Amino acid sequence: MRQALEDVVGTEVALLGYELVELRRAGSKRTPVLDVRIDRLDGVAVTVDDCTRASRAIEARLDAEPQIAGERYVLEVSSPGVERPLRRAADWRRFVGKEANVLSDAVGGRATVEIVAVEGEPGSETVVVRDERGTDRRLPLAEVREARLVFHWKR
Repeated sequence: MRQALEDVVGTEVALLGYELVELRRAGSKRTPVLDVRIDRLDGVAVTVDDCTRASRAIEARLDAEPQIAGERYVLEVSSPGVERPLRRAADWRRFVGKEANVLSDAVGGRATVEIVAVEGEPGSETVVVRDERGTDRRLPLAEVREARLVFHWKR
């Protein structure tokens, strides 16, 4: 059911020119919450109008789905935020040159690294990162348990 829901929401936001970054299901059995995070493909920051547009389209599509129609849920649509999750190889490619906080045994647990490149064939990509000492490491994407962009506050 989760993958089907992700496919439906992902298709709907793609039709509007957005990317589905994250879909989380929270709340209770009585009032489930669908937390949808979208990003713009053109690199411009997501606006309230973008979220409203996506929310209306997703809601209409979910209400038409036989498995979901008539179900109660709360739909929340927002941007992925400044500490955006990195899940797919395309995410890593898009943010080459940026810093990420990575959780992987390949870096000894959790580490802040610079994204250098993505290598390999689809399904077996390796992310090349540079650690704080300037050493390049190759992380099989399948072994990265969690990764998010790092945001530095300006003073």
